[in-house]
Amino acid sequence: MRMTQTFKWLLASTCLAAASFSLPAQADQLADVHKAGELVIGTEMQFAPFDFLKDGKQEGFNKEFFAEVGKALGVKIRFIDLPWASVLPGLDANKFDFVAGPLNVTKARKERYHFTLPIADGTVALLKSAKNKAFTKPEDIAGKVIGSQRGSAQLEQTKTYASTLKPAPEVREYVDFNQAYADLANGRIFAVGNSITNIAVVAKERPDTFTVVQPSIGKKVYFAFMGHKGANSDSLIKAIDNVILAMHKDGRLATLQKKWFGMEMAVPTADFVPNV
Repeated sequence: MRMTQTFKWLLASTCLAAASFSLPAQADQLADVHKAGELVIGTEMQFAPFDFLKDGKQEGFNKEFFAEVGKALGVKIRFIDLPWASVLPGLDANKFDFVAGPLNVTKARKERYHFTLPIADGTVALLKSAKNKAFTKPEDIAGKVIGSQRGSAQLEQTKTYASTLKPAPEVREYVDFNQAYADLANGRIFAVGNSITNIAVVAKERPDTFTVVQPSIGKKVYFAFMGHKGANSDSLIKAIDNVILAMHKDGRLATLQKKWFGMEMAVPTADFVPNV
């Protein structure tokens, strides 16, 4: 009996200690960022035109956008470049404050993470080889092999569309979109499913290699940046939302959109319910 009581006491103590250790700190994230003097952002620099490397240096929309955030918050911006499959787990493990990406805002993701206001259109379309003149409409991928990025919302939307076709195409999953584009250029796959914002730039830069197939295949979705879910992150998200709204008002956001996407994009300026 005594041994049983002792065991129960030890077990209860161990569980309490484990629970206490796993509890997240209830702090104000914006205050923490100000105290540290920097906003640390996880991203994947293989996602042009948002984040990519040119001659070994970061380029893209994200770099210029977060420079404006840094000015507004009075902090430095530090990016951590990771494979996309490691970015969300890195946020969950508190390896950084925020995720650039950006990501398509979906219902499932909104339940788990806290998004900023959108900054671009993320609707999914197909990219094809410019040499493939017989490929004229999205349903031409039926029975073919196509690709998208593993772990992305674009992959899920591509799979959803593919499942409506007979015969259904095979959807290959790639570590990053650049690998998918390379296979497309080399004729290993028939098409790549990605957001229109991304593939429009790819096709513009390499018109002899790639062409965007119209119309799009996914529901209307938007790109936004993302942080932790919870009251402690509200202040940081609100601060970044305020920067986005200010950039809407004075035209800086439209300027960045036209520079990096080739066009100005209409996006919501208030919270919204995602289509997917």
